[in-house]
Amino acid sequence: MAKIGVIGTTSWGITLAVLLARNKYAVKLWARSEGEAQRLRTKGSSSPALEGIVFPTNLEVTSSLKDATLLSSAVILAVPSQTMRQNMRLLKDHLKSFRLIISASKGLEMGSNKRMSQVIADEIGESYRKNICVLSGPNLAREIACGLPAAAVVTATNEEVARKAQKLLTAPNFTVYTNHDLVGVELGGTLKNIIALGAGMIDGLGYGDNAKAAFITRGLTEMTAFSLALGANPLTLSGLAGLGDLIATCASPLSRNHYVGAELARGKKLSDITHGMDGVAEGITTTSAVWDQACKLRLEMPITQHIYQVLYNGARVGDAIAEVLGASYKHELAGKQWRLFSFLGKKGR
Repeated sequence: MAKIGVIGTTSWGITLAVLLARNKYAVKLWARSEGEAQRLRTKGSSSPALEGIVFPTNLEVTSSLKDATLLSSAVILAVPSQTMRQNMRLLKDHLKSFRLIISASKGLEMGSNKRMSQVIADEIGESYRKNICVLSGPNLAREIACGLPAAAVVTATNEEVARKAQKLLTAPNFTVYTNHDLVGVELGGTLKNIIALGAGMIDGLGYGDNAKAAFITRGLTEMTAFSLALGANPLTLSGLAGLGDLIATCASPLSRNHYVGAELARGKKLSDITHGMDGVAEGITTTSAVWDQACKLRLEMPITQHIYQVLYNGARVGDAIAEVLGASYKHELAGKQWRLFSFLGKKGR
């Protein structure tokens, strides 16, 4: 029986551990402390998102990184984006050159604005970097843990490595596709969280489905422009890691980012919302990192800008959303420094 180590007891980390254990792998789930490990062993997940989910017998919880990675064929990282570097520094001495290193985290590191695969690459030896993969897609943990059908994308710089990860991750109700665009897949899963915050705000304001549909569509265009500027294939953003993830995160009540946006629109303070949450809404820190990068690139990103103003500068949600929905351009694909027109054979303005 093949062995897999899962690093991180987030709801997504636990879900992946359960999914793989059900698929007949011997799974070791790493918890940061023995106290947490013992609680998970005896009571299972305390996350409301995973209430009632039973751990298979071949899923073992451990507080030892050595134990979690010993003889494993893959290590999956499902940790909050802002702790990825810290976790990699703990993990790197336990890696072997034959192991897949799969990032299941979505976000950019604040300060460096780096994607998770770049953070991982920073912290490990060069000979290990070819084994870095990224898993992304419309993957709400609760639905997958309950065995509902879902699909995802796995990508790596090496096609053979991506196919190994695909084979490992595919399960009866979990279809995994490959994609060669590492930048696009990572950014799609990252940027959609910003748009989900705004979609939640629109729902919280009661603006209706027409407004939300327009906002999500404009959000996808903004996501695509930003990704293209960083070297992604814009078509990737129309796939599972872009549009697919965007739909799920903007529409589902299971989305933490949508929840935060809706609660902000209802007048609650961000600190109060996040304090009472189970898990991290990655869109909060992602908005800061993306807006910082957009300013450096001189990219016009009105949605990201206005969400940033709400989160960090106290702007009113109603004013910010009104500004976004009322913005006008000469063309639907026009934006400062956007290169989307290059794919139409026209020059943007």
